[in-house]
Amino acid sequence: MAVGYLTLKLIHIFGVVVFLGNIIVTGVWKGMADRTRRVEVVAFGQRLVTLTDFVFTGLGAAIVLLTGLMMTQTLGWGIWRALWLQWGVGLFLASGLIWVGVLIPIQIKQARLARHFGHDHIDPEYWRLGRIWMFAGVVAILLPVGTLCLMVFKPT
Repeated sequence: MAVGYLTLKLIHIFGVVVFLGNIIVTGVWKGMADRTRRVEVVAFGQRLVTLTDFVFTGLGAAIVLLTGLMMTQTLGWGIWRALWLQWGVGLFLASGLIWVGVLIPIQIKQARLARHFGHDHIDPEYWRLGRIWMFAGVVAILLPVGTLCLMVFKPT
């Protein structure tokens, strides 16, 4: 294999680590902060979740997508060469749609709500949105984990 391909593969794996690591840790952070029900902890946690998702999830996703496409081109494959690759890309894109269509808008709404929490009161809307975020987030995590499995095992 060409050095260029192996370099792309290394960068791709780095992107996967950043992407999956952040989406998993983000859910844990948010869940733990919300469980305290302490206004200052929940508000701080929400700010960090929103920030780290934009920085690390976005960066990781971009690296994964870009280097994945570049690797298929380097090998002369294109994404339509193998069914496992098609499914992997599809699961990854489905996760992205959940992030863009559901999770990010909820995070933005929750961050706005968090800025206006009372001294000892968290708006009930925050908790309602949090339940939706957690459910959609679990789905959005499982999809790229499925992609990871397909990329490693490459079933025929």
